[in-house]
Amino acid sequence: MSHRPPSPLPGRRSVLRGSLAASAALALPGSVALGSVPALALSGRPKAGWGVQTGDVSAHSGLVWVRSDRPARMIVETSATESFRHARRWHGPLLGADTDFTGTTRLDGLPSGEQIHYRVLLADPDDPRRTGEPVTGTFRTTSLKRRTGARFVWSGDLAGQGWGINPDRGGYRIFDAMGALDPDFFLFSGDTIYADGPIAATAALPDGSTWRNITTEEKSKVAETLAEFRGNFRYNLLDENLKRFNAQVPGIVQWDDHEVTNNWYPGEILTDTRYTEKSVDVLAARARRAFREYFPISTLRPGAREGRVHRVLRHGPLLDVFVLDMRTYRNANSPDTQTTDPVGILGAEQLEWLKRELSRSRAVWKVIASDMPLGLVVPDTGDGKPNIEAVAQGDPGAPLGRELQIAELLRFVKHRKITGTVWLTADVHYTSAQHYQPSRAAFTDFEPFWEFVSGPLNAGAFPANALDNTFGPERVFVKAPTAANVSPAGGYQFFGEVDIDGHSGELTVRLREQDGTVLYTKVLHPGLVGQ
Repeated sequence: MSHRPPSPLPGRRSVLRGSLAASAALALPGSVALGSVPALALSGRPKAGWGVQTGDVSAHSGLVWVRSDRPARMIVETSATESFRHARRWHGPLLGADTDFTGTTRLDGLPSGEQIHYRVLLADPDDPRRTGEPVTGTFRTTSLKRRTGARFVWSGDLAGQGWGINPDRGGYRIFDAMGALDPDFFLFSGDTIYADGPIAATAALPDGSTWRNITTEEKSKVAETLAEFRGNFRYNLLDENLKRFNAQVPGIVQWDDHEVTNNWYPGEILTDTRYTEKSVDVLAARARRAFREYFPISTLRPGAREGRVHRVLRHGPLLDVFVLDMRTYRNANSPDTQTTDPVGILGAEQLEWLKRELSRSRAVWKVIASDMPLGLVVPDTGDGKPNIEAVAQGDPGAPLGRELQIAELLRFVKHRKITGTVWLTADVHYTSAQHYQPSRAAFTDFEPFWEFVSGPLNAGAFPANALDNTFGPERVFVKAPTAANVSPAGGYQFFGEVDIDGHSGELTVRLREQDGTVLYTKVLHPGLVGQ
């Protein structure tokens, strides 16, 4: 674990346990104390039943998210302690129907490397004295001191294949295991919802028992309207484990296909008979709006100039996280054997952005958050054709199709002498570690690197994908079922942990099961090529 200096502040878990009791002493807008007004449960006061989230936290800033049940003014107060003495107030946006009553407030000028306690107040727009019950949370700003180290967790794939929130199993329990590690942030590696995956009340299990789901109207069919996409994001926030986790761990979120529909690409026209709206571009625009509304993402928030998912988050001198978007700019899924491919899976502009940001990075470790794996063959057979969904197409020879773009990137990293790149992904619904080595590869103009796979969080698990030898991957660890769509009741739910030591700079990856059990550990050393 990272060598962190002792902190005089209470831990996140004690903060959350005490949040309800502490709320009785909070100050309301206009300096009206809770004890001097009627009970907050009175009808007409805004409520934040979907919890709070923070996202894209840096050394001096962070985004705070909330959803109200009615029009409300968002107010955030921050403090160095959970008593909220000497609190600082931030006036956020007016929450209304145009954003499904969600809103994000940016906090600037925060102290680096400190535990920040915050509470969100929702005020009646016509009477700021009428405020709902405060909702509290906490997060840690990025430390600018190397010796502090860094720790985060990652995974993806939530509520897939019809396996939703099961109250009999305690819901999404994996979030409690991740929160227990007290990470600096959670890298949510895509498939944050399954907009194309309806959730029924029950499902039969192989042993004859029954899986039981919490259900909602929006999850009864594939999402097509904006309201249905919004309902998919709200569905996950019915889980108390996830809400607790969101209140204590900031997120870095990316998207993949299931935020829209399975294996989608721009310009696609659906043949799936479940859809009345056949244009993927129309569906993607609605999904992107809901995605922006339900996650605090710096480059997507209202007023953000970039308007994009791909971005780089700098986490002190040890770590930069490069978040990729392998959906928005990709070419059409095909057999992927073309000998020229200027678009690829990233698009030309995103590829140049990634090269530029990698070359500028001075961090010891450069984590590339990829929503799809590189050397694992991921097919797309939805229309009955042998198309390819990810990068590798199964031909072990020289790069073809989307592999050409990845080869260009890997060549760039080698010739610019960029060290410390590590690839993290999810998507395939099992966990594994692959080492890429030019001596084993058909394409050799790159330096060795590691790719680690985790997930799902709560979805069907699947057998391991075949490897493509173009970049010479060797699978050194894998845990996957032999049958397809194994329910979370059958296990095979995973997350990964990355722990960077503040003294040695060593990066340790641990692949974990849903209860936190460590399955595999790999220690990488800073400044070395090939590990």
